[in-house]
Amino acid sequence: MDGSGKDSVVHRVFSACRITGLTLTAFKKPTEEELAHDFLWRVHKATPRRGMIAIFNRSHYEDILIQRVHGWIDQKRVEQRMNAINAFEELLAFDNNTQIFKFYLHISKEEQKKQLLERLEDPDKYWKHNPNDWKEREHWDAYMTAYEYAINQSVIPWHICPAGDRWYRDYFVARALVEGLEQLPMQPSRPEVNFLSGDYRKFS
Repeated sequence: MDGSGKDSVVHRVFSACRITGLTLTAFKKPTEEELAHDFLWRVHKATPRRGMIAIFNRSHYEDILIQRVHGWIDQKRVEQRMNAINAFEELLAFDNNTQIFKFYLHISKEEQKKQLLERLEDPDKYWKHNPNDWKEREHWDAYMTAYEYAINQSVIPWHICPAGDRWYRDYFVARALVEGLEQLPMQPSRPEVNFLSGDYRKFS
């Protein structure tokens, strides 16, 4: 939800990482070109190649959240898209060995109001203010229903992250990522140096 700290957690968790191994995609309102394709088209293009980390700020779930809440799609299409999402994520997992982490940053309605008001009262946060955030807040209960459906119907599970305390939110996400990545059978390459010829070769 708006105000949960999506931008901040990305910055704080990944700020020490080398940018050459990362890509970041923020999914906003679809363009005309994107609307001319299936809803997963723009998402599949942003998935990571092997050995890379791709960060999504919002994602393909927007297409069964905001569109459902506003009645732009019916329940049948919601279910069809949910099936497509599960198939898509399973494809990434088994065909490209992609490890998927999904985080729902959970805040209360009261905490969201506090965060949105800070954007009006703190000059350093003026740039974050968007009047539409207040309009979307009016649909809080409908969003909770939509999120509950998406989380419960997902084959690949979500991490439900308490986001009321910023420090704990960042720690929760970082810990989940580290624990997951440590399970990968990675072997970092080391340089083999021939000092006589100056020949540098890589081996794993």
